[in-house]
Amino acid sequence: MEISAKTLHFIEEHKEDDTRTLALQSKKYPDVDMAVAVTQIAGRQVAARKLPSWHLVSALWYPPHLSMEQCSSEATALYKASLLEGDTFADLTGGFGIDCSFISRNFKQADYVERQTELCELALHNFPLLGLGHIRIHNRDGVAYLQEMLPVDCLFLDPARRDGHGGKTVAISDCEPDISALESLLVDKAKKVMVKLSPMLDMSLALNELKTVRSVHIVAVNNECKELLLILQKEAVSSEISIHCEHIAGNGESQHYTFTLKQEKASACPLTGQVGTYLYEPNVAILKAGAFRSLTQTYPVMKLHLSSHLYTSASLVPDFPGRRFRVESVSGFGKKELKAFLKDMDKANITIRNFPLSVAELRRRLKLKEGGDDYIFATTLSDERKVLIRARKC
Repeated sequence: MEISAKTLHFIEEHKEDDTRTLALQSKKYPDVDMAVAVTQIAGRQVAARKLPSWHLVSALWYPPHLSMEQCSSEATALYKASLLEGDTFADLTGGFGIDCSFISRNFKQADYVERQTELCELALHNFPLLGLGHIRIHNRDGVAYLQEMLPVDCLFLDPARRDGHGGKTVAISDCEPDISALESLLVDKAKKVMVKLSPMLDMSLALNELKTVRSVHIVAVNNECKELLLILQKEAVSSEISIHCEHIAGNGESQHYTFTLKQEKASACPLTGQVGTYLYEPNVAILKAGAFRSLTQTYPVMKLHLSSHLYTSASLVPDFPGRRFRVESVSGFGKKELKAFLKDMDKANITIRNFPLSVAELRRRLKLKEGGDDYIFATTLSDERKVLIRARKC
């Protein structure tokens, strides 16, 4: 891909402008390749939000907008990079090259494999600008390359997770390439294999389909699940699969929780019918992993109900991996009780946990607007009472 000097100048001059407006102005700028300019401006704008270190390198080229929205963020790429190191590395589904660019810094030699010629051209242009001259670029099919390649220390794959009709898949065997069909070859070719999957995929189904999974990493950013990572190795390092829940906040701080399915199954789960002074909601990575019982063994908290996934304590547990609240009041649904509970409140953030009404239905019933500093949790206690809990963030 070549970009003319006039188009580059236009991109720099309009880098913060609305791309939808710019797209309609091609006749006004006949010397500018407007389609290219709009793509690059949109890419830079997404990079400012998702890839701050890339955004600092103004000469980088970007793919169409959809590819940018679907690519990894810098926060998740850095987490993946923290899990892999060695001498040799290959990314068999290179894409735009974000994951490859961050992971490859931990290796002396790296190979980027991508079957789309346009993306290979972007990688060929971008990697040297990022100081990644040690990455070799291969415009090939990843599976064909895997079959012929020499063994490496680490492999990375990000299978396509959409079917032929554009719908999202929920099983590994429906992804492309099919990791379950390639599993034995993958672990023969690398000491460690990382597979990036959608958090929409069923984790238990994936663990049943694959026989060499040694650890699972569920990565969330700002309480939104982003990635499900599987680490495959031929030789087991432990008899148990470790499950790591990583939550990365907008300020860069992270919460980490690790457990095994055996620990979760064996854990006692103390329940309480009384809401204490503090209330806790696990972060979304933990909710996805299903670490509901083991939390009560790691932290001094009690669960409100087996199916409610809310926890409480008399004293604050400052390192609980999730949101922490101070309880202000608890109410049933008696008319007088409810009136006192809602006094001086015209808006609130409402969360439903094991409760028969939806958020919208409850909001209409309580006549509350959305937002504010008050939080209402509608849930069921261990004695099956339906209650509302009013709280504020700690």
